[in-house]
Amino acid sequence: MAEGLPVSRVVDVDVNFTPVAAPAAAFDTLLIMGDSTVLSSGEGIRAYEAMEEVAVDFLSTAPEFLAAQLYFSQTPQPNTLFIGRWARTPTNGVLVGGPLTTAEQQMASWTSITTGAFKIGTDGAAAADVTGINFSAETNLNGVASKIDTAWTGGTVKWDAVRDRFLFTSATSGPTSNVSFMTAPTAGVDISAKVKGTAATAERSSSGMAAEANPVDAVIRVDGLGWYAAMFASSVVLTDAQHTAISAYIEATNEKHLYGITTSSAIILDPAQTVDIASTASLADYTRTMIQYSIYNPYAIASIFGRAFSTNFEGSNTTITLKFKREPGVLPEFLTTTQANTLMAKRCNVYIGYNNDTSIYQEGVMSGPAYFDEIHGLDWLANRIQNDLWNLLYQSPKIPQTNSGVHSMMARCESSLAQGVTNGLLAPGVWNAPGFGILYDGAYLGKGWYSYADSVDNQSQSIREQRIAPLIQIAVKMAGAVHFASVLINVNR
Repeated sequence: MAEGLPVSRVVDVDVNFTPVAAPAAAFDTLLIMGDSTVLSSGEGIRAYEAMEEVAVDFLSTAPEFLAAQLYFSQTPQPNTLFIGRWARTPTNGVLVGGPLTTAEQQMASWTSITTGAFKIGTDGAAAADVTGINFSAETNLNGVASKIDTAWTGGTVKWDAVRDRFLFTSATSGPTSNVSFMTAPTAGVDISAKVKGTAATAERSSSGMAAEANPVDAVIRVDGLGWYAAMFASSVVLTDAQHTAISAYIEATNEKHLYGITTSSAIILDPAQTVDIASTASLADYTRTMIQYSIYNPYAIASIFGRAFSTNFEGSNTTITLKFKREPGVLPEFLTTTQANTLMAKRCNVYIGYNNDTSIYQEGVMSGPAYFDEIHGLDWLANRIQNDLWNLLYQSPKIPQTNSGVHSMMARCESSLAQGVTNGLLAPGVWNAPGFGILYDGAYLGKGWYSYADSVDNQSQSIREQRIAPLIQIAVKMAGAVHFASVLINVNR
């Protein structure tokens, strides 16, 4: 039977999917760098969403555990924590097997093997056979790992029950330390794929690392992995020079980061001293470094990061100042007025006790001339505008190089600025700086911002031919926060 002509000859309908918008960056993540050996070579950082997850990996006495405990003790709780490894000593090469399914972990499939074997290379040597492995008496995968460990002389083998995988670690360390992928043996029952150790089944084979004598090298190595702020919690205390090197790097990176330091140095309390870490960072105008003085807890800065990173910039009135906040788990300092004033002058924060039985964090400042909430909020705002403009260009067939096209770009910017007002970062106020466009010093920003772009008709031909939009200039008025108050009471009788 004839089916007739296709309807598309008359009505042709196609479906076109708009590209998925690029996600915004996260400004609510802390990276704790430590020197525990939990993370293996080739593993950048691990993400955790709860303290219980950290407790699975780290002993309760580990510096990383103690810092994470402060971070997650805040109310409301932050969502994400990263932990990375500072290779303070050379690390071992490692072969990380792929995850075994529940069925693959059943012991019945292992106990039938009495002549298990595989071929593996260690530290650059030619791959050699490992044979004669008998699993018939084993009752769990820890026992399986122990049998393989006994047969293989190149290092150690462990079963990672948390991530359902076998770990093969070289006995040596440093850049020449490595464990190759497994291949089939010359004789015996091949278990190379069964332990997920082949090139096709393993997670990775990573060489060891040389010692990172300078902690900044560890920060550089894990940069770009999605964290926003960083701090160290290790078995050794970083020197002021090491902290300064990290602060200098953080200040210079294109991807915006913050760095937190906890110090117990007594000379910080001496107004005559200018060689302490707080004075050094302040004199260097490091607006991306925040320092806290604490003689009780070497990881105290983790607590205030936890409070700051509970901020949701997409909400209403969600931005906060760090002053007056609590630090659960951190004991307050009881200082003299001179000592407190000295810390303030050196732009060093402290969790301090007052004589009304309260303790607060003060002043919530960066080492350079800015408050934490200003840097944190403006990092979010800059990224929000950047991301919104990117998605406009990315998802549109084209934005014409006309005044109408530029207006659509400015509208996206103003959407981001409006959210800055909604969350409390920006607010209406008087502009007290040189102006541009029709903005002048002393003008009132009724919306909390003013945006301006010149007409495309005024562009030079060379700029126009490069398809560059006119410069969009934005003035914003920060909402700020009240940190001090004075009251005068007049009495009449």
